[in-house]
Amino acid sequence: MTITIYERAALEELDSRLKMVLPEEYQESYEDVQPVSMGSAPLKYGADGHVAWDQMWDSFCDLAMAGGPPHKGVLLEPASREEIDARPDRYEEVVDEIRRGITLATDLSTAASPHPGWCQVGCLSDTMALWLLRAIVMENVSAQVEGRWLDLPAGPAFRLEKEIKNVITVIAKTCHYWLGHMSQSQKLAIGDFFRALAKESPLITSGAADDEPNQAAPALAERIHRETGLRASPHRYTGWHGVECATVRGAIWMMRALVVSNVLARREGTVLFVPVNASSDSNERVAATLSRIHHLASLRNVLA
Repeated sequence: MTITIYERAALEELDSRLKMVLPEEYQESYEDVQPVSMGSAPLKYGADGHVAWDQMWDSFCDLAMAGGPPHKGVLLEPASREEIDARPDRYEEVVDEIRRGITLATDLSTAASPHPGWCQVGCLSDTMALWLLRAIVMENVSAQVEGRWLDLPAGPAFRLEKEIKNVITVIAKTCHYWLGHMSQSQKLAIGDFFRALAKESPLITSGAADDEPNQAAPALAERIHRETGLRASPHRYTGWHGVECATVRGAIWMMRALVVSNVLARREGTVLFVPVNASSDSNERVAATLSRIHHLASLRNVLA
C-alpha cells in the first residue's frame, strides 16, 4: 500500500504525540511492550491490623498507555445513587479506606467527592490530573476530572481485597510513573500539549449515566461500522461503545492514537472502547477521529 506524504506526516505526528506523554523509558520502545501482567501484589498489614498501603509495591506492571496490561480486565465503575442510598454506612467506610490508602501510597490529599460514587484526589497541577485521567481510564478504572481534582470510583459493594485495592493500586501505579519517571520539563511540555489540544477540540470523555449517552450509541455504531468496517461488541457500558478488533496489537495502537487525539479510549482484550456522549458534536468527532485512526492503523499494518 502506497503511503502519501500527508499520511506519513500524520503517522509521524501521532508518534511524536505519544512520545510526548510517555515516560522516557518507553519513548523508543513502546512498540515492544507486551500486555503481560506481573501478577497481583498480596495485601500487607501493619501492626494496627490495617492494610499497609505504603508497603505494598516495589514495582509496577508497564503502563497500559505504553502497551502494558490494563490493571483491570473489565471496567471498574462507580456505584449508582440507589446502591449508595441502600447502604450509606458501608459506602462511607469504603470511601474512608480508599482515601486512607491513596494518601499512604501517593502522599496526595483526598476528599469525599460531592459526586455520589466517587472519591476525590488532589493532584499537584491541572496537567497531572489530565495525564492521570488518560492513564487511569486506559487501565480500565473509571475516572473524571475537575481542575486539579481527580475523581476515582467508590461503592458500598467494593471489597477490600478487590475493588478497593484496584482503586488504590491504579492511582499508586500511575502516580509512580508521573512523579518518579518524568522530568519537570516534560511535564511542562505535556501541559502545553494538552492546552493546544483543547484549543483544537475539547477532550471527549464518556457521558454520565444521567445524561443517557447510550441513546446516541446506535447511530455512532452505525457510522463507525460504515466508515471502518469495525463491528460493535456485545459488551455494554453506559457511556462507552465497544468495537471488535482483530488483534490486541491493533486495539492497543488505536487506543493510544485516540487518546493523543483528545478522545478517551480503553480496551478489554481485543475490544476497543470509545466514549459515547450526549453531545451529538462529540459523537461526530469520535466517529471521525476513529475513522482516521483506523485508516492510519491499516497503513502501519497493525490491524491483522
